[in-house]
Amino acid sequence: MAISAHTSRTALRTTGVAFCAALVLAACSGGGGGQAKGPASSGAGTAGSGTRVTVTETEYALKLSQSSFTPGTYTFVTDNAGKITHALSIVGPGVQDARTKNIQGGRQATLTVTLKKGAYDLYCPIPGHKQLGMDQPIQVR
Repeated sequence: MAISAHTSRTALRTTGVAFCAALVLAACSGGGGGQAKGPASSGAGTAGSGTRVTVTETEYALKLSQSSFTPGTYTFVTDNAGKITHALSIVGPGVQDARTKNIQGGRQATLTVTLKKGAYDLYCPIPGHKQLGMDQPIQVR
């Protein structure tokens, strides 16, 4: 049984549309959450390990579930309770370029870092947000 050129083109077109739809769904299913960005030497680790700390982000504030920190591994669960996109960055001794992906309103992302003794800065890296108050220094003792 021979297949016509028209049938082959239709089948190829249908396969191409299905493939593109699968790519779009895969890209959208990430939800804006994610892991730390940067090399392992930045202090970034895998999700779920360490002491869990919730960071609630709103326009334009950060609220942490705890205020005292000792050296160790922490998983910061960042909850964007605001309406616009936010993210979380952490900078301090041994931690550089550790940040979540951008987080849409109503979504969460995690960031796991190992903190040493010293001063750290937790802030939203979206341009202008830190200056509007999304900046929280912490001290690890």
